[in-house]
Amino acid sequence: MDNDKIGQIIDKYQGEASSLIQILLDIQHENHWLPRSALEVVSKKLNLPLSKVQQTATFYKAFSVVPIGRHEIHVCKGTACHVNGAQDLLEEVEEVTGIKPGETDPDAKFSLKTVNCLGRCGLGPVIEIDGKTHARMSPAEISDALKKYE
Repeated sequence: MDNDKIGQIIDKYQGEASSLIQILLDIQHENHWLPRSALEVVSKKLNLPLSKVQQTATFYKAFSVVPIGRHEIHVCKGTACHVNGAQDLLEEVEEVTGIKPGETDPDAKFSLKTVNCLGRCGLGPVIEIDGKTHARMSPAEISDALKKYE
C-alpha cells in the first residue's frame, strides 16, 4: 500500500489521533493487513508514538500485522456448532486449503481462523467466508464452497 493512499485515509478523518482505530481499520480493509511501514506513516501523520500505533494494531483481534489471504475463512467452534460437527468442518477446511487456524496459504488466497461464536447458533455448523455465512455445512460441501472464491 502506498503512502499516498494511507494519507488519503488519514485525511478522511482530518488527521485526528482519536480516529486511530478507524484509520487502521480502513487501511486494513484496503490492504488486508497492517505492514510496519503503514504503521510508521500513521504514527508520523497523527503525531503519535509508533509504540502506541503498534500497541493498538496488536491489541485488537480485528487487526493483523502479518499478511492475510484475500479470502478469510472463519469456522465457528461455539457449542451449537461444535455439537453439530464443527470439528469435522474444520478438518476438511484444513485438508482442502492446506492450512491450520491462524495460517495463510503460500499464495495468500485463504486465511483460516476459528471463532467462539458467529451468532448463528440455529444454523450450525457454520463457516463464514469473506463475511458470507454458509449454514448447516457438511464436510462434503467445503470443497465446492471454497471453489467459489478462486
